[in-house]
Amino acid sequence: MRTLTYSNSVIQSKNPVILFSFVAKCKIMNFKVCVPVGLLVLSASLFACHQSAPTEEQAAANPSAALQAPYSQVFYDSLGNTLQSYYKLSDALVQADSVAVNTAAIALKGHVDSLPVTLLQMDSSHLANITGITGSVSAELTGLTGETGLEGKRASFQMVSDMLFDLVKNTGLKGHTIYHQYCPMAFDDKGAYWLSDKAAIENPYFGHKMLTCGETKDSLTYK
Repeated sequence: MRTLTYSNSVIQSKNPVILFSFVAKCKIMNFKVCVPVGLLVLSASLFACHQSAPTEEQAAANPSAALQAPYSQVFYDSLGNTLQSYYKLSDALVQADSVAVNTAAIALKGHVDSLPVTLLQMDSSHLANITGITGSVSAELTGLTGETGLEGKRASFQMVSDMLFDLVKNTGLKGHTIYHQYCPMAFDDKGAYWLSDKAAIENPYFGHKMLTCGETKDSLTYK
């Protein structure tokens, strides 16, 4: 009978490469005490996803400095309703409910299309950028509802999220805090962002499969 010698540092290691190598050696030497490779791979993936994710308390303890929101309150009321509609879309993706996703996307498109951008007192080039963003968001939401699978809808949602973040950065949103959150494992580890009105992570790209996978990268708080 052969004896396998190893150190506690190998068994306790959180490095998936070390663990995988250890398991592979065990399989070659025909030991039955080894942990299944699939379990270790899953554990490594979960560790990679959660190792940098802050707790809600940590995120709340480090708020961004309040930013200025100098435009019309009527515009901000409309933009606030738009973001609330966006959050409902995100929630529907968390639940993996295609019907609710389409309903929320249609409602969000209505809010985006009705944003009173003409109330924004800014130069013409800046205003043209804003109208370009809202037009692109509206078109992407139309595309989202036309997607038959959740993965396609989530890909469109990623683009909508990025554009809405750009919109808010350009206009501000008086009296609101927007959390810019990130999942490094979305879309085959390419990573993707989304927006939230709370620091806690609820991942719209994986839903309940990996609900808390992700981190808050930054936040925008407006006076």
